[in-house]
Parts: sequence; structure tokens; C-alpha cells
Amino acid sequence: MEQKSVVLQTKTIQTNKRLKRVKEYKQQIPLFIMVIPCMILTFIFCYYPLSGWIMAFQNFRPAKGYWHSKFVGFDQFTFMFNDPVFWRTFKNTIGMSIMNLVFGFVFAIGFALLLNEIRSIGFKRVVQTASYLPHFLSWVIVCSLISNILSTYDGTLNNLLMGLGLIDKPVLWLGEQKYFWWIVAFSHVWKEVGWNSIIYIAAMSSIDTELYEACEIDGGNRYRKMWHVTLPGIRPTIVVLLIMNLGWLLNAGFEVQYLFGRGLVMDVSETIDIYVLKYGITLGNYSLGTAAGIFKSVISIALVSISNYISGKLDENSVF
Repeated sequence: MEQKSVVLQTKTIQTNKRLKRVKEYKQQIPLFIMVIPCMILTFIFCYYPLSGWIMAFQNFRPAKGYWHSKFVGFDQFTFMFNDPVFWRTFKNTIGMSIMNLVFGFVFAIGFALLLNEIRSIGFKRVVQTASYLPHFLSWVIVCSLISNILSTYDGTLNNLLMGLGLIDKPVLWLGEQKYFWWIVAFSHVWKEVGWNSIIYIAAMSSIDTELYEACEIDGGNRYRKMWHVTLPGIRPTIVVLLIMNLGWLLNAGFEVQYLFGRGLVMDVSETIDIYVLKYGITLGNYSLGTAAGIFKSVISIALVSISNYISGKLDENSVF
């Protein structure tokens, strides 16, 4: 009798959980309906175009279409992996992406921490607004500004350094290979630091204020509060954003490298995207461009999956 009673109680609990879950789903039906248009657009513009991946395994000719182009298997991948130009662009892409990722995270988190410490709400809003406005500027405009600042002819940076006596003559910043990656990295930081800090500031606003009070009672100053309360409080946000940004590691950018990467800095400026444009689309070899795109996608999926798995094992914070 006791065993039957236990079984009956277990079934009752499971039934109640199932009914509760069904009730929650019914309450969220309006949200599901709102998501449907987004799912349709995502399918049309993100998943349906994946059918074009078949071009990577063909000697694709637009006039013949998918089904009448010659199938060549992995020839495009073989050519690409044996091409020294591709591996040079791969090295450039990885190098600039890592710099963008590291400096982007460090400056965005640091800026959010400092902004969070401002007591004047009005001044804080002005600074935050001014910081994320560059995000809405076109890269063409940003590159034009940077070009004027770094110009050897009356450029702001050269004039400043010469006025301070740090250099004797103007430096050709955009013509030296050793400076190019740094210019790209800090261009991204300047443009995106304010925008990237928004989500960290939002995460900081949800931290329990009692934790700051406890830290203050224990003798902690502002820096201690940031280190022992604020940073641990936004750690899950940092981990999730890091995992998601690792998926974009092979997207170092296109506009900056294309606009600045001429002449003397060509060898360090070309990325995989420029390789696709230059050796794929411009020369009409769409199959090679598609193969490079598939390579980027596979690497990105692998990076996200591996980092998400490691994060879930070590920190229990993961995307999925």
C-alpha cells in the first residue's frame, strides 16, 4: 500500500508539473506569435541562402546555374589551402581580430566601470551619449577622420608629437606595416567602445546595492567595490559576450582594411573578406569565394561550440 501511495504521489507531482508547464506555454503564446515574423525573416535571409554553398563544390558559372555547373568536389578547397595568399590573409584576419577582441573587451569594460562610478546623472548621460554616437558613423567617414588625424601633412597626431619634441619629423603612420594593425584596433575601439559598454552598464544596474554597502562596511574603497563586487556581478555577461564574439573571430572587418590597405601595407592589410572580393567575386570565381565563406563559418561554429563547452564546465555560464 505504501509503495502504491508513493507511486501515486509521484504521478500526481509529474502531472502538476506538466500542467504548470502547459499553463506557462499558454501565457507565452503572444510572445511566440511575435517571434514568428523574426523567424521567417531569419530563414529567408540567413538559412535559405545556405543552398548557395553548393557553389563551393562546383566550377560555378552564373549563366548555367547550380544544376548545370560542373561538379569538381573539393578542388576549390584544395586550391585555397595551397594558396600562400590565403594563409597570409588568414594570419592578418586572426591577428587583427584578436587585437579588436582584446582591446574592445578591455576598453568597453573599463569604460563601463568608470561610467558607473559617476555620481552626476546628467553628466553621466551626456558622456554615455557622446561615447556611443560614433557607432552610427559610416566607416567611410571614420576612415576619413583617421586619415586626416594621421596625415603626414599637418596631421593632428604628428603636429602634437612634434610639438612635444617626441619626434623630429612627421611619421608615415598609414604607410608603415608595423603600425597598421594597431590603427585598425584603436579605430574599432574608438568607434564601438561606447556602444559595447551599454550592455555592461545595464548588467551593473542589476547588482544588489547591499553588496556595495557590505563592502564599504568592510573598509572597501571604490576600487575595491569595482574589483570585488562589480566585476564578479557582471562576470556572466562578460562570459556570454566573449563566447558570442569568438564566433566573429574571422570577421576582422572589411572597410578599414580596404580603404587603408593600399600600397606599402598591402601584405598586412588583406583579410579573408578582401580575399573573397579580390580573388573570388572580382575575377568571377564565385566558387572560391563560397569556399572561403564556408571555411569561415566552420571555424566560427567550432570556436563558439568549444568555448561554450569549456565555459559550461568551468564556470557554468554558457550560451546554450
